[in-house]
This record gives sequence, structure tokens and C-alpha cells, in this order.
Amino acid sequence: MRTLVLGGARSGKSAFAEQLVASEAVRYVATAVADPSDADFAERIAAHRARRPADWTIVEGDAVAALGESTPVTLVDDLGTWLTARLDARVAWESPRGTVAPDIDALVAAVAGYGQRLVLVSPEVGLGVIPATASGRLFRDEIGTLNQRLAQVCDEVFLVVAGQPVRVKPEGVFASALSDAAAMNSSAAPATSAKALDSAAERTAVQPVSAAAAAATVTGSAEGGAAADPGVGAVDSASGTAAVAASGPDTPVLTKPVRLSFGPVQGPDTAIRAAAEERQLQLTKPAGALGRLEKLGNWVAACQGVCPPKQFERARVVVFAGDHGVARHGVSAYPSEVTGQMVANFLHGGAAVNVLARLADASVRVEDIAVDSDTAPEISRHKVRRSSGSIDREDALSEAEVQAALAAGATIADEEIDSGADLLIAGDMGIGNTTPATVLIAAITDTEPVIAVGRGTGVDDAGWIRKTAAIRDAMWRARPVIKDPVALLRTAAGADFAAMAGFLARAAARRTPVILDGVVVTAAALVADQLAPGARAWWVAGHRSSEPSHTIALQRLDLEPLVDMGMRLGEGSGAVAALPLLRAAIATLGDMATFASAGVSTADADVEAAGA
Repeated sequence: MRTLVLGGARSGKSAFAEQLVASEAVRYVATAVADPSDADFAERIAAHRARRPADWTIVEGDAVAALGESTPVTLVDDLGTWLTARLDARVAWESPRGTVAPDIDALVAAVAGYGQRLVLVSPEVGLGVIPATASGRLFRDEIGTLNQRLAQVCDEVFLVVAGQPVRVKPEGVFASALSDAAAMNSSAAPATSAKALDSAAERTAVQPVSAAAAAATVTGSAEGGAAADPGVGAVDSASGTAAVAASGPDTPVLTKPVRLSFGPVQGPDTAIRAAAEERQLQLTKPAGALGRLEKLGNWVAACQGVCPPKQFERARVVVFAGDHGVARHGVSAYPSEVTGQMVANFLHGGAAVNVLARLADASVRVEDIAVDSDTAPEISRHKVRRSSGSIDREDALSEAEVQAALAAGATIADEEIDSGADLLIAGDMGIGNTTPATVLIAAITDTEPVIAVGRGTGVDDAGWIRKTAAIRDAMWRARPVIKDPVALLRTAAGADFAAMAGFLARAAARRTPVILDGVVVTAAALVADQLAPGARAWWVAGHRSSEPSHTIALQRLDLEPLVDMGMRLGEGSGAVAALPLLRAAIATLGDMATFASAGVSTADADVEAAGA
């Protein structure tokens, strides 16, 4: 995982970059060298040194040389001083642009080829005051070139403004945006057009888009409260392409679909897991006596990067609600109107998941992704459309809508994690949603429909036959895209499934543990693990649903459920029911006395005493 952190002077970019790797042993590559005659600069370097953990290894010198030697975690801070040193070395301050191109090429190549965890800090000069001199303009142009090239090879990019980080990649619109802009502006296009494009592309990347109308609008986040802007970053729901609304004859239009990219995910901290396993042996109990509680506690410690682990302070359930066109064809025992009615029940705290969450010390959030009715404004900010298509005869979504739903899920995960959530649970609500769930699971695992199809909400025999036929037809339609997770969501799932997949993938990418619920959420998890390979390491299965396809999906993910109580409600209820077990695992690992602290003899001590 390669991360680029950009920000203006005194923006907090270095502090944020250090937080990204705070729990790990880091090789810190310091590109700045103190000048004894510059007391202020020396003080700043000293402040940076004081902030770093004592176990970090400090390397001063050229970043390219440092990256030639691979270590588990490397932080380079920052590339502004690196570039300055290269300009000094080549005596290039009065030379034409491109004089340091070989140095930039070498650095980009070193970053692209670096296989371990890497965080780079670089100044975003567009946010700072650059002297209006030849050397100032040279530095601005060269660092801008360097940042753009690094953003292309890095897996994620953050922009830090006033201490507030905003993720602008991995949504991945930059390559498309820039290539389209170049094609349409091969002649001299005004600089303002390029700026408008960059701004719109960034907003399209990080914000969900609503496809409820003919063209969706970009909305602000819950925390930021930005107003909707229908003129920028709109998505054409018919063509599945992102476009910047015209503001003049020179404004470029994006013609390529905006495709999110989550990238591979590193697993929980293996060193911390080993430390937790060792601590389990020191607790006042026979080794392994607490069974799976011990493994769960070790997993939580590895996820948190600390041993003993901390009790969850903000466990959060997010219920993704959406209707499905296939429900109109007799695959469910309930009408679609129930979805909207249950959403209102969630808001009033009357559903099973609300009751269980209160008992487990968790909170519940509901999001309307594709409910086939109007819902409260506060829960429909991320709405993609009203009901997904009937997957047995048409695609569930357009290309633009599936991307909007993935972005919505990723944004919701970001909002929750940024506001302090340390454990996430995805829940579902949607009449007919076990049909697309079974399609996804059966298609991905190559399972015959009659083996995978369950009763869902409790359909009778005739309903089961209709449901099996619909799943068979949807699987036939999904077969050509079975290797493409995004196309599979678009063809055979729905907006709520895509949002859940984006939510789960982003949670894993941000190293946040998740308890999976039943068949619907686990179907989305199968796709999320394809979108972000390795994501499954950040999940634990809360329960086993009575739906037969759920067991098939859990086996594919190699997850063993914590409880098996024949539940099939959804909503996140099974996952929340399992949450107290996870809390128990943390408490036993963190709060039990050790043999030494309690003065309790061990078997080894008895043997030693007998030998004496």
C-alpha cells in the first residue's frame, strides 16, 4: 500500500501521515537536514523528532536511495525538501524546467516498485504562497509534476487542509479526467478549465452521486454539510459516464466511466497478534481454555494494533436499505412497501436491530440507497435510485449508478470511521434482497440454484419455485461478467449491495474491524473481497443464517460464525447478537490477571520446584 499525503504549509500533513502508521515500527526518511545557522528551522525539525515514537528508525538523506532497501513500513517526509536538495545538487534554480527530470523519474520508479507499506508527504503548492520569482515558479512547476506522477502510482492520496484530511484517491478518476482533458484541449485551453476539471474530478471521486433524477448531483458529506452542486461532477445515469457541466466553451467533458479502485488490503498486525497469543499463555487459565474467545481477542488486538486490545467505544451499525424490482414477481412473502415502512421503524428505534444494539452498547444508522419510496431527507443523501432493476430480465443498475453506490458505501464508511467508529456492522433492509444475494453467492461459488435457494421471508412452495426460476435466469445473465465484481453488481445485484460492498472494502482499507451479518451482507462481502483482495482478514462472521447460501458464502470466505441460532431477519441483527462475545474476548484478554500478578503457580513453576 503506497499512500501520498498532500497539504499546504502548516496544514498538519506530517502529523496526519504519522498517524497512518503510528502503531507500527517505522523507518522514517527525513529529507530535511538542519542548518545550524537557521534556528527556526532547527526548532521545527526538533519538534518533528519529539513527536515520533522512540522505536522508529530515522534515516536522513536521499529518498531514492532509502527506497532501494525495503522495510515493512517507510514514511518519507517531505518531498518538498527532497526536491529542493535535488535542485541545489544540479545547480538548477536558473535552469529550464525539466532539469531535475531524471531525479523525478528515479523517485517515481522507486515508489512504483516499492512493495511494502509506504507513506509519502509532499507540499501541495496550490495551497501555499510561492514567491513570484523564476525560482519560485520553477519549484511550483516541478513539485506539481512530481505530485501528479506520484498520485498515479500510489494506491491512495490524501489532501490535508487545516488539519482535516480528505481522501481523493483510490476512487481513481484522475487518469480518465486528465486523459480526456488532454484530448479535448490539445490546443491552448485556459488554465481555469483544467482547474475546474481537477476540482470536479476530485469531488466526483470522494462524494456519492444520486441517480434519482436524470443526472445525479454531487452532495456534501454529513460532517461537512456542503450544499449539493448540480453543475459539477454530474453522472449521466443513462450512459454511465461522469461529466462536468459546461461552464464555457473550453470546459472539457469527461467521457469515461468513473471506476472506483479499492486495491489490495494489508491484514491486521501479525506482530501484535503474536504478542496477544503470548499474553493468553500468561493469563490465569489453562492454555486454550477460553476456546474461540482467545482467538477473537487476538484478532481484535491485531486489528487495533495494540495488546492488550481496547474495549470498543463506538460500535456502529449501518443499515443499507433498498428495494429490488424482482420482488414484483412473487419471490417474497411481503410487498415492497414494507421496506419504506421498516426504514421509518429503524428511525424510531423500534426494530429488532435497535433493541439488540441498545443491549450491546452500539448505535444504529440507516441509509436509503434504493428504497422505492420517499424517505426522510437525513437518510436519503446517498440515495442512488428508487428500486434496483429486476435482475432476472434486466440489469440492476447502470454503470454510473453502480459507481455512485460504491462511492456512497465508501463515503459512509469514511464518515463513520472519521467520527470515531472503532467497530462497524453492516445491516440490510429490502424486500426481495435474498434473491440477488443468492445470485451473487451461487454465481461466485459456482453453485446450482436449487442448492442455494432458501425461503427468504418465508415464501411457500410456489414462491420458492418462482424465486428459483428468477435466480436461475439472473445467474444466466450474470455469467458473462462473473470475473468483474463491479459489472456483477451492476448486472445481478442492486444499489444496496454495491453500497455495502464499497462500505466493507473501505472499512478494511482503513483497518477497521467489521462483524458481518447474514446472507445479504455476506453476499456483498464476497464481492468486496474481490474489490479489495485481503479485506476478509478484517471481518468476523457474526452468525449463520438459516438461508443455505449463507453457509456457502462463509465457506468461501473461510469464516466461522460466532453464533448459530437459526436467525434470518437481516438488519444486522445476527451480527449485533454476536457483539457481546467480541466484547467478552476483549475483556478477558485485557482485564484478566496474569499468573505473575495474581501470584498463581504455573505448571512450569511446579516442575521447577520439584526439580529443586
